[in-house]
Amino acid sequence: MDDIFENGGYFDDDGNPLNPDLIPKPGLCLLCKQDDASDPEENILCNLNRLDQVGEKEFKCGAYEPKND
Repeated sequence: MDDIFENGGYFDDDGNPLNPDLIPKPGLCLLCKQDDASDPEENILCNLNRLDQVGEKEFKCGAYEPKND
């Protein structure tokens, strides 16, 4: 799979490039089965959801699934 930055990547509303590794990761994400999933499409959806909620008091995620440790 290509590097996402090589073919466009993530950009804010002003066209500035964003590094997905620097998007804050809420605690709910750390407890989720999808955290750092091997599925690149799922990672994109997670990153966009987190990016959309930066600065919100409460993080919400409809795709959350608890890890089975």
